[in-house]
Amino acid sequence: MIICIGAGPGDIGYLTQRGADLIRNADVVAGFEAVLNVVRSLIPAQAQVITMGYRDQVAKLDECAVEHHAGKKCVVVFMGDIHFSGFQYLERVERAVGHPVESLPGISSAQILASRAKVCFDETTFITFHRRGDLSPFKRHLVHVLQDQRNAIVIPCPWDEARSFMPWHIAAYLMEQGISPEHPTEVWENLTRGEAEWHGTLAECAQHKCSDMSIMLIRTLAPMASQIEPAESK
Repeated sequence: MIICIGAGPGDIGYLTQRGADLIRNADVVAGFEAVLNVVRSLIPAQAQVITMGYRDQVAKLDECAVEHHAGKKCVVVFMGDIHFSGFQYLERVERAVGHPVESLPGISSAQILASRAKVCFDETTFITFHRRGDLSPFKRHLVHVLQDQRNAIVIPCPWDEARSFMPWHIAAYLMEQGISPEHPTEVWENLTRGEAEWHGTLAECAQHKCSDMSIMLIRTLAPMASQIEPAESK
């Protein structure tokens, strides 16, 4: 067995009960060090732990695949929800083992942000730039989202200065594309782990520097009116 588990946004309290049970009963637990540290207390003492980074993840997943094909119960732990920013990592797991694998969703930072900021996902679009490859289609999509008068929850791309697309880059790009600098904008850092929040306009965000552990909310200039029934007169 091999299963991929979303471990939540960084606080073990947001891990699902099934995810916790699978980790407690695993023979092999694999993942990036920061993610493994979140679930470290659940990993059995006798389990093999395979820690990886961006540079050696392919080789380390190959090690995990060997144990899987030897009949061991293997768990690969992802931060957040697998299908929000971890889909390319899931593809790497499946390439390593040679077949589709089961995945268990987790709570994402986007869901936590929606709760903190009181925005409805029906009126909001989620976009992640935390991915490899060409970001251009996703940048264009973000422009269209705001033009369509929807909120946008955005995960930045933090990897390196040559490729980074952090909140201040995102704000500058959007204004270059004609998006109003007056959009109310929020940047939240370290959600569920001593979080900090910043509020301002898109123009002000272009000057606001933050850490890699950040997520961004750009609110529409035209919020949708409530569609519930009118309150009864007293």
